[in-house]
Amino acid sequence: MTVRPFVPWPDKRLRTPAEPVAAVTETVRMIWDDMVETMDAMPGYGLAAPQIGIMLSLAVVDCSDKRGQAVKMANPEVLHASVQMRRHEEASPNLPGVFAAIERPRAVTVRFLNEAGEVEERDFVGLWATSVQHQIDHLNGKMYFDHLSPVRRKMLVAKAEKLRKRG
Repeated sequence: MTVRPFVPWPDKRLRTPAEPVAAVTETVRMIWDDMVETMDAMPGYGLAAPQIGIMLSLAVVDCSDKRGQAVKMANPEVLHASVQMRRHEEASPNLPGVFAAIERPRAVTVRFLNEAGEVEERDFVGLWATSVQHQIDHLNGKMYFDHLSPVRRKMLVAKAEKLRKRG
């Protein structure tokens, strides 16, 4: 397993929808393993393949208290979302040093291909739901700050740029 480098914002891959995965192969499993290793090294709660420059619809999420409970997903899609919202501070290693409070549905039902290559539907609640939605956004070419107003988004990106220049 390898910790992979992150694609820096504003790389166009972060705005490009990922390609669907036709089948769960040994290559897909190796990418997932690298993604889990990379996510744990951040440390973070989730990672989408485009964040490390792999333009496939792959994501991993682990919001467990003790690591090792990662859910590996190919082609995840939200089937149902709760009307009750949850606010959480979100960030991305692709735009380091900044974060914002984002409101998302508190619970979601997601369909995806699992590690066995089978279609699975699973309910996610709380932080798990937030992280899954965050990763699905990445797979669709969206960043968490796209949920902010244009003014707040511009301020956040400007602050990240200032931090990057400071080095």
